[in-house]
Amino acid sequence: MPKNPRWTAKDAEKELLSNGFEILRTKGSHKIYIKNNIRIVLPFHSGKILHPKIVKQVIKAIKK
Repeated sequence: MPKNPRWTAKDAEKELLSNGFEILRTKGSHKIYIKNNIRIVLPFHSGKILHPKIVKQVIKAIKK
């Protein structure tokens, strides 16, 4: 099983925006993206690596 990439929030945001997601809103340090009925919440914490579960959710949403 291949490992998920290690992404920061900026890396994940770049992937989401390039695949048609739009910023719905921002609340605190979290940004919410939407495309059709798929909603993704990304925590933005300065330069920290995202948790593997969040990376997996982003990759799954992009593939749909």
